[in-house]
Amino acid sequence: MFLTISTTGTPERPATDLGFLLHKHPDKSQAFSTSYGTAHVLYPEATAERCTAALLLEVDPVALVRRGKGKGKGKDHGTGPDAALAQYVNDRPYAASSLLAVALSTVFSSALRGVCAARPERAAQPLPLHVELPALPARGGAGLVRALFEPLGWTVTVTPVPLDTRFPEWGDSRYVRLVLDAPDGTLTLGEALRHLYVLLPVLDDSKHYWVSPDEVDKLLRAGEGWLAGHPEQQLITSRYLAGRYALTRQARERLELVRLADADDTDVEQLDNAVDEDTDTEEKPVPLAVLRREAIVAALTAAGAGRVLDLGCGQGQLLQALLTDVRFTEIVGLDVSVRALTVAARRLGLDRMGERQARRVRLLQGSLAYTDQRLAGYDAAVLSEVIEHLDEARLPALEYAVFGSARPGTVLVTTPNVEYNVRWESLPAGHVRHGDHRFEWTREQFRAWAAAVAERHGYGVEFAPVGDDDPEVGPPTQMALFTRAEKTADTGNDRTAENGRPAQNDSNATKEVRAA
Repeated sequence: MFLTISTTGTPERPATDLGFLLHKHPDKSQAFSTSYGTAHVLYPEATAERCTAALLLEVDPVALVRRGKGKGKGKDHGTGPDAALAQYVNDRPYAASSLLAVALSTVFSSALRGVCAARPERAAQPLPLHVELPALPARGGAGLVRALFEPLGWTVTVTPVPLDTRFPEWGDSRYVRLVLDAPDGTLTLGEALRHLYVLLPVLDDSKHYWVSPDEVDKLLRAGEGWLAGHPEQQLITSRYLAGRYALTRQARERLELVRLADADDTDVEQLDNAVDEDTDTEEKPVPLAVLRREAIVAALTAAGAGRVLDLGCGQGQLLQALLTDVRFTEIVGLDVSVRALTVAARRLGLDRMGERQARRVRLLQGSLAYTDQRLAGYDAAVLSEVIEHLDEARLPALEYAVFGSARPGTVLVTTPNVEYNVRWESLPAGHVRHGDHRFEWTREQFRAWAAAVAERHGYGVEFAPVGDDDPEVGPPTQMALFTRAEKTADTGNDRTAENGRPAQNDSNATKEVRAA
């Protein structure tokens, strides 16, 4: 996947200023990690008279299959007999698409916003620009390409790419070679990049990531100054937002306000005053951490748990939520980090808490790699985003400590779903969500682990999604609900944790943390 941007200059205004505007030095070749591979920036030519910057996106085909299934959200990515093959044989590594648009916004983020601290006056000045894209999918043909770019001041040259040059009778493919020219005085570099950022996925009519409500804001930011008055505005908004009706309608309503404000020479805020700010009830997305806590509290309530362990409680966010519900009569937070427990004590206000409330909660220092008799006899235990912070080789020790020794009636385990990582376009390919995560599992891997644990220790297990359950990659967080079999004999007494026998906490390895 390849794109070049060229400009010309004079001794007074050298073309190499392009390096300042893009924030990439012309004498260097640089590489940047993206969601699906590596973006390379290099300069085939860099003189005062002419400078060309090239963006080469090297797509990781394995990441496409494992994380994105090798397909986007467009019309041709269905579930027919060719769908399985399309995961492996497709145009995504080669044709300009939303993958390239995301790479543009990642690598040239400051230039996209029109920001250049070193040459602020140049960032605001129109430049003579020449852009080339050797392979661009054009759903709608050359006519649509011209209809999208020409109203923005570009001179457009579109050359269809034949299916096979050896067999001209087969005709042209749906791909074109696109050359865009903007004479001096027409467009700034930031405007040009924003045009490409929006229109590349529009022409492809497919996106490699899930289109969420925040895509409306991205579209309007990139379309500021040109999209509201574009003759193909409806097609652009519909395709950019993957045909999602509610999002498309929202975008068009906001663009109409922009158009009316421009016509009346006034601010959008002055027109959009039908709803007072204090009574505006527009919902904001609920953070995943909040959804996770709500799901855990609901599951504990449904299980009838009164005495609850929060194992790996961290800074006490879940403990705080449990304390607000009087049905939880005893709440214990355990963590290996004294610093985290100190923060949790402050969050809960243990030093200011009344005596009756204080009797409901305890904070303990301890490690889940060891059995701990203080954890026995509770109704439920929660391991929220904990297991992925341990090396996989240490999981058997945790398993025995919780399921074999403590044996609460209910155990809740949540962990990231690595398949969902593809929906976060800012997360580089192959990276985990947190630097301390030792692993992140697919849904299949998590279910296999949980089923084996349940079988070994006499528990039943069910699974539930946390967050939006994407039809393709599942939810962002996966949760397992273990329930101890009522009449199953305790089969864990002869099990081992490490070195052939269960490890025990000694008095120096664990202690109760009091409020300072």
